[in-house]
Amino acid sequence: MWPLSLHQSLPSCLVQFSQVQEWQIHRTGLQKIPHFISSFQNLLVLDLSRNGVTEIPKQIGKLTRLKELLLSYNRVQFVPEELSCCESLERLELAMNRDLDQLPDQRSSGSTWEETACSTYLKTYRMEKLHTLWLQRNQLEKLPDNISRMESLDTLVLSSNRLRDIPPLMEDMYRLRFVNFRDNPLTLDVTLPSRKSKTEDDEDDREMFGREFMHMYIREARKRAYAVLNVHCAHR
Repeated sequence: MWPLSLHQSLPSCLVQFSQVQEWQIHRTGLQKIPHFISSFQNLLVLDLSRNGVTEIPKQIGKLTRLKELLLSYNRVQFVPEELSCCESLERLELAMNRDLDQLPDQRSSGSTWEETACSTYLKTYRMEKLHTLWLQRNQLEKLPDNISRMESLDTLVLSSNRLRDIPPLMEDMYRLRFVNFRDNPLTLDVTLPSRKSKTEDDEDDREMFGREFMHMYIREARKRAYAVLNVHCAHR
């Protein structure tokens, strides 16, 4: 194990190992991902879970071959827009970052995950290969509408945040197999019909239950919005 600096970062001498494809650094107290991370162009897996990382550097966007970014159980406060430049990313885990309350396109710049200018690329990316996104136990209050453009997403965990609504466009996420909105203060009180007890092999049924809740919530929200609009029009 390399000794960490006073700022709990990694020594720059690691650049000489820039051909490595996987980092696994856990429980070291690491606070900073070094900017020279951009030198690791062959990196496929970056697993820094269970440390004290507070910031994801913009240089992360240079890692266009990165498939997995695992940063659960840290202190990450925000996600840089440049992360959308990681065009090969398939798995993103940001669970249990208690100060994380916003996703990129809600920040003041107004740009989105999909529209970020990647300095060395002419094309913009949508994280089209991302299939797993863990965001549970954070402080998220709102999801960006463009989350629906993550066309390969099949697992989305959002439990134990501060979400009050579900973006309507999420109903178009046809590949979404598992979604979890438990323990969020959602504005509408939507309850699915009770079901008979199931056997242990009903994994598919439990997954469907999460999707059904999402679709029912969106339908109910739309219905109430139309009702309010009709009342408003009737009084004009």
